[in-house]
Parts: sequence; structure tokens; C-alpha cells
Amino acid sequence: MAGFVKNAVALVVAAIVTYVLAVSAATQSVMASLKGMGVSVSLADRLGTTLADLSGMFALFMPLLAIALLLGFLVAAGIIRWQPGWRSFGYPLAGFLAVLVMHLLVQSTTGIHPIPATRSMLGLVLQGLAGAAGGYVFHLVKARADLPPGPDASSNAS
Repeated sequence: MAGFVKNAVALVVAAIVTYVLAVSAATQSVMASLKGMGVSVSLADRLGTTLADLSGMFALFMPLLAIALLLGFLVAAGIIRWQPGWRSFGYPLAGFLAVLVMHLLVQSTTGIHPIPATRSMLGLVLQGLAGAAGGYVFHLVKARADLPPGPDASSNAS
């Protein structure tokens, strides 16, 4: 049971990190396109739009990312079980690939790019990098949870 909780917490933290980075990258990509068309985009516009997108995209995008990461991390865990030295780059790679595959599957099944930034290779790679960051966070949270407990601070009190 403790292992399940540890993995669930790591997944939630990784999904949140991935979500924030992926939405922020997508929003800034759109803002850069607007600026390229001659539209004035202030820092306040960028921040406000990013915050609005973080709120507005949560209900649909976060579950998709969480499911993609879950599947990717399960595959990675199976491989890492046999190759433990791959842990530090296996989870980031799994996060990168999971997010890429999710975007490509959504696009191929619906015929649309729900995240406009993924129409370009750069935008798709940035989404993948958000997944890689989430995978690295997943690895760090799991590694931290696997550390043995330290000495009890109260027993060291004088």
C-alpha cells in the first residue's frame, strides 16, 4: 500500500509540473504568433493569458496528460525493473514520449490539434519536454520517498 501511495503522489506531482509547463509553452507559442502578426503583446498580457489558460484547460488537458504519463511511467517501470541504472533518464524519456504520443493520437483520431502549438515541430517538442520534466520530477519524488527515514530529530534534542 505504501508503494502505491508513493507512486500516486509522484504521478500527481509529475502531472502538475507537466501541465503547468505544457500549458505555459502552448500559451507563449500563441502569444509569439500574435506578436509576429504585429499585435502588441505585453508581459501582463502574457501572464494573464497563461493564468487563464492554466485555469481554462485543466478539465480536459490535465486528465489526458495524467493518463498519458501513467501509461508511460508503467512501461518505464517495467523496463527499469530489469535495468535499474536507467531510472534517472528512463522516466524523463517516458514522459517525453507519453506526451508526444498523446498529442499525435488525439490529432490522428480527431483530425485536429487541440493545442495549436503542436502544429509545429517546435511546439510538439516543447510539449514533449514538458513531459520529460514531469518524468524527471516523478523520478525525484520516487527517489526521495525511497530514502530511509533519517534519525528522529526529537531524540537528538539536549
